[in-house]
Amino acid sequence: MLAAAVGAVPGGAARPGQQQMTAAIEESIASGDHLLVQAGTGTGKSLAYLAPALTVDGPVVISTATLALQSQLVDHDLPRLADTVEPVLRRRPTFAVLKGRHHYLCLARLDNSTEDEPEDTLFETSAQGGTKWLGEAGRLGKQIQRLRDWALETDTGDRDELDPGVDEQAWRLVSMPARECVGAARCPYGDECFAEASRARAREADIVVTNHSLLAVDMLAGRHIVPPHKLLVVDEAHELADRVSSAAQAELVPELIDRAARRARPVLKPETAETLTEAGDALSVGLTEVPAGRLVDGLPAPLREACTLLDAATRTALDEIGDIKADDPDPVRKQQAKAVLDELSKTAQRLLEEADHDVAWVEKAEIGGSSRRALVVAPLSVAGTLATHLYDERTVVATSATLTLGGRFDTVARALGLEAPDPPPPSPAASALAAATAPGRKAGPAAGGQPDTGGQPAKTAAKTRVDDGRDSGPGWRSLDVGSPFDYARQGILYVAAHLPRPAASGLPDPAAEELLALVNALGGRTLGLFSSRRAAQQAAELLRTRTDLPVLLQGEEALPLLVRRFREDRSSCLFGVMSLWQGVDVPGDACQLVVIDRLPFPRPDEPLAAARAAAVDATGGSGFAAVSVPIAAVRLAQGVGRLIRSTGDKGVVAVLDSRLETARGYGAFLRRSLPPFWYTTRSDVARGALERLSRD
Repeated sequence: MLAAAVGAVPGGAARPGQQQMTAAIEESIASGDHLLVQAGTGTGKSLAYLAPALTVDGPVVISTATLALQSQLVDHDLPRLADTVEPVLRRRPTFAVLKGRHHYLCLARLDNSTEDEPEDTLFETSAQGGTKWLGEAGRLGKQIQRLRDWALETDTGDRDELDPGVDEQAWRLVSMPARECVGAARCPYGDECFAEASRARAREADIVVTNHSLLAVDMLAGRHIVPPHKLLVVDEAHELADRVSSAAQAELVPELIDRAARRARPVLKPETAETLTEAGDALSVGLTEVPAGRLVDGLPAPLREACTLLDAATRTALDEIGDIKADDPDPVRKQQAKAVLDELSKTAQRLLEEADHDVAWVEKAEIGGSSRRALVVAPLSVAGTLATHLYDERTVVATSATLTLGGRFDTVARALGLEAPDPPPPSPAASALAAATAPGRKAGPAAGGQPDTGGQPAKTAAKTRVDDGRDSGPGWRSLDVGSPFDYARQGILYVAAHLPRPAASGLPDPAAEELLALVNALGGRTLGLFSSRRAAQQAAELLRTRTDLPVLLQGEEALPLLVRRFREDRSSCLFGVMSLWQGVDVPGDACQLVVIDRLPFPRPDEPLAAARAAAVDATGGSGFAAVSVPIAAVRLAQGVGRLIRSTGDKGVVAVLDSRLETARGYGAFLRRSLPPFWYTTRSDVARGALERLSRD
């Protein structure tokens, strides 16, 4: 089946790494061992896992992190695969997309949207906080009418098929979060429900494509959303733990408490609704008094009082609503009120418990001219959740281009709830860091100007590790199939070791001058990945002032439009922040220089990362090595991976942070986590290579 699928691709050819990956998945299906596969860019991993997936009896679930990959699978890979393997299987395999309920139009909400408009449109709180202008009601009313017309035409009700789209506020008025749904049996539109229809299609399909967020919700809800299956493929697996953390996160926002009180008012006693409003006001006052950041000493008194008041008020309100009976005249509206109040109650109780396994913080931000204030709680770790819920009664294949850190799978395996087969070291990254700085290892270019590739071959050989799981969790294997790219010949990793260690935020003057020299040497074709919006703006302003090159800055236009313009104009530069580190795929000579201004360590004020590091420090380990370094390694590998996207690509990755060369221990560890480019710290070598590329 793999041969048939590859043969159907114009110019398609067998790839050893792809074949190794397919064979390993086939072995895991047979043995029941879970599998971690690192497959570099260009491996063709989608076909590598889709081909063996079609041999499984029953549904196979594919989970992705990004809409781009989900669309690639559903719109391109799966239709082509279904066509080409039909003669082999003697039937055409089927596939379906499964998304959360809120992605689908809800006919019950649509029917009530006119009644909701005075309350939920004229004075509705946006997700960022703040209240919309009254004048927006007319615009939203027009969008609601568009949605009514679309409801008569659409077969799926999937928001992604609505073109042009509508505002988030309008969509929220016609969609139903899962927690607010009364269920098809009690809903007057149950027989016509788009979300239920999507689940029915998924139950009948050979392959179900979903996303990490829904997979996380499914695990936390007892695994009753995704159809039962024997094989789960987690693509972009380096993102899974963060998505599970997000799904397990909860927050209290004053404006949303006020909105919940208003929506529940028709089914509550007046004094109960008033108490809910008072709880929201108390939280608002508390968030004003308490500074933003992690709450290391428990809830401050103002926030504790607000949570206590909210807990009591929501319990009373839930008792008043009671059970929703089959003959209730308005089950949808009552279920919505009950679901929101129940979530507020559980969040308040969770914050009041101050459990050791949770982290709480105050969040304050200015977004789009509105002020957002929230009290947030999230799990310190989700490894236990994944160990308990991810692997039971199914074989899991987790794959990504970045699963090894410092050349080892151990850190990612632990994050995914798999214990390492060897006795765990004091901290997940400590042994790799120690190995990277062992005596006798060269740091930097070897004598004679030859590249130092960190001990990595130009093409990574496949490596396999097996754990029988008898003493430490599920049995699992790991495999690195390398990449078809010859990184040492196609690209240079240049580290500007002569620059001062970065200190202040923004783009320091020496780094700015280095950036200018590199871009001028190539004449554009530059993707700039920056650690902060301020640094990206400073870089854009510098190049616009001192060159004639077109400079595209993230945030000035829609990102897809910017990427398209960057791809089409060989003299242009595209500068942006973290979302560009993974989301840009520009093969060819439109992108031949990738510049990274500093190592992407988590900021000290990132509450979860700081709390996790502090927990490791408290046990005698190194929180920096165990938490911050692995986060930076994954982010850096993703950013560096933007350069070489095809076998004909050439270029330079320039890191303007001298610590990648000079920092003892973690600098070498981070380099070992990157593709094996030709390595240099000489600026003249990097500029010379770029000048030669500019003449091609």
